[in-house]
Amino acid sequence: MLKTRTSLSTWCQERSMKWLVLLGLVAFSECIVKIPLMRVNIMRKTRSEKNMLNNFLKEHAYSLYLTSSPGSNITTHPLRNIEDMVYVGNITIGTPPQKFQVVFDTGSSDLWVPSIFCISQFCSSHVLFRHLESSTYWLTQKTFSIEYGSGRMKGVVARDTVRIGDLVITDQQFGLSLEHSGFKGMPFDGVLGLNYPNFSFTGGTPIFDNLMNQGAISEPVLAFYLSKSKLEGSVVMFGGVDKSYYQGALNWVPLIQPGDWRVHMDRISMKRQVIACSGGCEAIVDTGTSLIHGPRRLINNILRLIGATPRGSKHYVSCSAVNTLPSIDFTINGINYPLPAQAYTMKDSTGDCYIFFKQI
Repeated sequence: MLKTRTSLSTWCQERSMKWLVLLGLVAFSECIVKIPLMRVNIMRKTRSEKNMLNNFLKEHAYSLYLTSSPGSNITTHPLRNIEDMVYVGNITIGTPPQKFQVVFDTGSSDLWVPSIFCISQFCSSHVLFRHLESSTYWLTQKTFSIEYGSGRMKGVVARDTVRIGDLVITDQQFGLSLEHSGFKGMPFDGVLGLNYPNFSFTGGTPIFDNLMNQGAISEPVLAFYLSKSKLEGSVVMFGGVDKSYYQGALNWVPLIQPGDWRVHMDRISMKRQVIACSGGCEAIVDTGTSLIHGPRRLINNILRLIGATPRGSKHYVSCSAVNTLPSIDFTINGINYPLPAQAYTMKDSTGDCYIFFKQI
């Protein structure tokens, strides 16, 4: 939903196919799995680089778990679950603070909110940034535009103080949107990107990098806990992982290369039979979408196996059949993450259940 089209256009090559997967959906199963994200520049699969990753985790394990203990320097910020489709949280911008509801999106890198000068219909039902009311605001000479899967927007680039709970980022570059197309019915004012700087369309340093640069967090770690069917209870964590949100050990997965949240996925299977990603593929960990995107041929195979039928742009099954549908296993770094049917289906206003798998 919030992935830029420039990135999506590269995913259709099936020889090196790429999947967009919200791994937080795995937490919907009875066995909760927490998957934190951490900036490490050791990614490839040679023996020496695997040893580098193991050594890094050994060296940092104590400090990581220390920041996860009570009284540690870790910020746990609440998110609201909007119908299991999008998770939003509050931030403030400016002095005095102006509050906005944003998506914390690992699929993009920029923070933007609507400007008071926005002329689009989207802005008529959302909170607008009033720049004249902020004593720390200043406008740059830059403009920007971003095209997402769900719409496009353009605006101007500014700087101001941003707060996420108790975290304060001064002189943060962000976008003020002036025009939108799409985004119809979206229950958020803007987007807070948590991807790497090279995906920035405003040309600024992303929030997460500035949190590290300004010493606001003690460890370069962010993590999500995404609940199902509950309005409250979901969180995003900065600076560590809160132990109260998971049981057992954390499973660390190396990135393919520094620059975005891409990991190697071994396979996708159902009833112990490989149904997609045979021989391995790439997957992007994206908290800004509720869907699982993949190449048309392979998505069609998954939809066929679960008996889904097309209706408009979606595929449906009878809601009475959901409890009989099999789990779909995503194997990443040798570990199976089962996704039960209750997590990849949702009932809509027609009374039928649509499937979260979508073709690119």
